[in-house]
Amino acid sequence: MRIGPQPRGRRGTVEEPYSPLNLRLALAAFGMLVCAVLSVLLLRAGWTLPGWLLAGWAAVALIDMAVIQLRRRARDRSEPGRKHSLFE
Repeated sequence: MRIGPQPRGRRGTVEEPYSPLNLRLALAAFGMLVCAVLSVLLLRAGWTLPGWLLAGWAAVALIDMAVIQLRRRARDRSEPGRKHSLFE
């Protein structure tokens, strides 16, 4: 990998880096989905404590997704002309 200026067409600079909120949103969604599915499976298998722990983590991931989305909307309002898509 060469070290030098950023390729043309890329967003973000050294002074103003691109926000990682999209990646964070995708990872939170993946974590919520995995925890919710495993929670249901564990609760059906009779493992109540691990099932409820995973359900709690799924709830935390859901709250994190809401916070991330609020931050993305605030960022989009501060930058006029930006698209408002979910995973842009």
